Amino acid sequence: MIKNIAGKQYDLMTKSPVSKLIIKLSIPSVITMLVNNIYNLVDTAFVGRLGTSASGAVGIVFGFMAIIQAFGFMFGQGSGSVLSRALGSKDKERANTNASSGFFGSFLCGLMIMALGFIFLDKLVLFLGSTDTIAPYAKDYIFYILLAAPFMCSSLTLNNILRYEGKAALGMAGLMTGALVNMAMDPLFMFGLKLGISGAGMATAFGQILSWGILLYMFISGRTSSKLSLKKALTAEFGVYTNIMATGTPSLLRQILNSISTVLLNLCCGPYGDAAVAAMSIVSRIVFFAFSVALGIGQGFQPVSAFNYGAGKYSRIRKGYRFTVIASEMVMIIGCTILVIFAKELVGIFRDDAEVIRIGERALRLQALSNLLLPPFMATEMLFQTTGKRLEASIISAFRSGIVFIAVLLILSNLRGLAGIQEAQPLSLVLSFPICIPFLIRFFKDLPQADKED
Repeated sequence: MIKNIAGKQYDLMTKSPVSKLIIKLSIPSVITMLVNNIYNLVDTAFVGRLGTSASGAVGIVFGFMAIIQAFGFMFGQGSGSVLSRALGSKDKERANTNASSGFFGSFLCGLMIMALGFIFLDKLVLFLGSTDTIAPYAKDYIFYILLAAPFMCSSLTLNNILRYEGKAALGMAGLMTGALVNMAMDPLFMFGLKLGISGAGMATAFGQILSWGILLYMFISGRTSSKLSLKKALTAEFGVYTNIMATGTPSLLRQILNSISTVLLNLCCGPYGDAAVAAMSIVSRIVFFAFSVALGIGQGFQPVSAFNYGAGKYSRIRKGYRFTVIASEMVMIIGCTILVIFAKELVGIFRDDAEVIRIGERALRLQALSNLLLPPFMATEMLFQTTGKRLEASIISAFRSGIVFIAVLLILSNLRGLAGIQEAQPLSLVLSFPICIPFLIRFFKDLPQADKED
């Protein structure tokens, strides 16, 4: 029975039309990301009712959550990429070892983040960019995020493993359930039980733990191609872990640099008051919501790329890359047009503060226009990571996600003040975009023209 399921999955990933397969695999990812981003936006709107300082605290803690997510993605993307290529080459034992090592490694990593976070809690919120008025709210919120850190970290790993198997729908069930429960609990805890921002943190923690339990059940109940085993994780060679972490390094770099960028952005906004911190936090969430559909299409491409690379079906990788860039770019054009036209109204939904709206409106329009460059950037980075080109993926990820932005932010904030802060993200994308082109040309030049025979 298990062999029959594996055989059907192999045929699905290597023989069905590429564009239809990417769409099929991307739909659960898109739905999951939309629901999670709607939750983030709803959470921001609810917290905004507590005041501008509370809104700023969400942006502060969002930077820390990106650190937790960074390690979850590192273990998930790393083990998932290796696992998918192993399944493509029909090496089931290697797939199970990498799935087990990725999951237990990420849970342990989450425990370490939790312990260190509680030890340095006061210093942590200041390091993340809190002002004196934001810090009390940030501490209340982050307390519950720390409790959920091991589950948040490892649930992302489980979800990525499911996606790389080509079973994104199972991951969707887990993440969506947690997000929906989270949304329902936000107003209940915050206003019904009068817990304020602590209630928002409590609801987030509960939703993350629920998602983790559902995702883990998918593996325990035998619905997956790979199996989790503590014994395999404990007896795996050290090289298995180093390979997982090296393959997942582009994701770690991307998330860590995003977190550092968020912290620096908060620090640069600090002198201009809580309104500036809140405005840029709101803009970041709106922009990511618009990008989430395009990113979901890219996530549908990842297992197709990795699986077919392992199976030697190189023509399918070429077709999949072209389709991913075109489809995600079309989505971004529609989304960014809406953001540019309704920038003022969208910011106003989350905070009815004239100064927040004034700052956010300009920043949102600038970021929306520059984000039209993201689809080819995203697809190229995913292509390299899924085919084991770790160095190229790491370089592109580092430049896109932080190195250029950090430099531009520090320069423009000093030269142009708040206006420079608003302009930093768009300009950094324009400057970093040409970096991926020579890598991409070389990859497709070196990729074999002929497919391997089954």
